[in-house]
Amino acid sequence: MEFRHLGRSGLMVSEISYGNWITHGSQVEEDAALACVRAALDSGITTFDTADVYAGTRAESVLGRALKGERREGLEIFTKVYWPTGPGRNDRGLSRKHIMESIDGSLRRLQTDHVDLYQAHRYDYSTPLEETMEAFADVVRSGKAHYIGVSEWKASQLREAHAHARELRIPLISNQPQYSMLWRVIETEVIPASEELGIGQIVWSPMAQGVLSGKYLPGQPPPAGSRATDEKSGANFIARFLNDDVLTRVQRLKPLAEQAGLTMAQLAVAWVLQNPNVASAIVGASRPEQVHDNVKAAGVKLDADLLKAIDEIVEPVTERDPAKTESPAQRP
Repeated sequence: MEFRHLGRSGLMVSEISYGNWITHGSQVEEDAALACVRAALDSGITTFDTADVYAGTRAESVLGRALKGERREGLEIFTKVYWPTGPGRNDRGLSRKHIMESIDGSLRRLQTDHVDLYQAHRYDYSTPLEETMEAFADVVRSGKAHYIGVSEWKASQLREAHAHARELRIPLISNQPQYSMLWRVIETEVIPASEELGIGQIVWSPMAQGVLSGKYLPGQPPPAGSRATDEKSGANFIARFLNDDVLTRVQRLKPLAEQAGLTMAQLAVAWVLQNPNVASAIVGASRPEQVHDNVKAAGVKLDADLLKAIDEIVEPVTERDPAKTESPAQRP
């Protein structure tokens, strides 16, 4: 495993991080989830990402049990706040009330007294940013989080939040956006702003919800049991990629992966790590062997000719519109 600084902070994270968005507490049984976490640890992964909303808070609990007994100082545990975790109008968003209550709930479920990174899961247009950042400052000063991050924030939002963080003297060091060969909306605005501000990216869906693994074939129905067939495991996210033009182009990546001595999944993960502003790529898994396969993307260097060949294949179907980085106009 290779490690990188997260933004311009002193925090080091594993190039491959383990995330449990659609697996723990929902898609796979707990024994399988625990086996995947053990595979991650055995593979050198030290960075684990979750959120209070995943599987209705159950994902945090599963991760907490899976990591129990591990040396806490040797791990980087990340979680998030924003999406609804209860029926009340204040069980969501980035108000001071929800943040202060949510951090305590997350720590209890994760069985730890602090998280290394506490992230705003989306931008909250219903709460003054000053209120949100002041609440995050109190979370940091109380010792419940070491650093602050955000997820899917626009460049302008990053700039405004960073200014507040500087004034409050708290470390805002990361953004967690979707990023892959097929989804490059952060490259035009978010990446340049982040480089200027010292913010690093922890990217999700580097395999475009599994499409870049090559298992979805043009003109054929999705494989039984795959994400595309399971409404509970993100089928709505993958739908945008499931057209024959995209799938045909993805199949053309296979000889490039073979040329590089990689599986298609490894190529996809390695590709996002070629961006120097990306500190870590989040991978999920329902089986330990998937973890062992994905971590082989760490430390891989793709040469310029290979990167150019990839661009030539996928460019016509690549999404680059920066407006696609968005948060709900109103709290969900």
